[in-house]
Amino acid sequence: MQIKGMKGHMIQGWIAPVFLAGLAAGILAMHMGKGILMENTGLFDADTLCRMKYMTVDVNALFSYVLRERMMKILGLAVLATTYLGFAACIASAAWWGISMGAFLSALAVRYGLKGIFLSAVCLFPQYLLYVPAFLALLGWCETLYRGIYQRRIDTGDKTYLPKKLAKLAAIFLIAALGCFLEAYVNPALLLKYLRIF
Repeated sequence: MQIKGMKGHMIQGWIAPVFLAGLAAGILAMHMGKGILMENTGLFDADTLCRMKYMTVDVNALFSYVLRERMMKILGLAVLATTYLGFAACIASAAWWGISMGAFLSALAVRYGLKGIFLSAVCLFPQYLLYVPAFLALLGWCETLYRGIYQRRIDTGDKTYLPKKLAKLAAIFLIAALGCFLEAYVNPALLLKYLRIF
């Protein structure tokens, strides 16, 4: 089964099951360990959110930080795609994204109920409107590169193959960079406004 990613990519059907398995694992882990993870650590507790209401965000520093983090992760997965670990790295990335998302959503839902679910949505908006397609496109890009190298699915006579692959990777970087811009310059203002009425 295949679904469309970015133009020119076919995203394989393994991504959704792996992500959903990770999501379920994250939710389960949070529920099983909520006594330790939430009560003893103060994760997303009321005091933390109260302090966040009045914080001042250095959006330029935040942009530099998230841009560096996101770009390094994309580059790291792209490099791993050229190795024997390429496909395993794609699977691990999809699973870890699911686990992280499951734990995040579950923590807020357990602590605050429906309000927590709305808070999680605000935390992810609007940057994830770009991060999600960029992530799916990256997984598709990495898988096709890996299979092209190790399953000999590259036409060695096609001199346009490498420039096309690099152009698609550059587009993924650009979409992710725009997501970083939204995460640094738009999301903090939305989040702080929501916390003041939370």
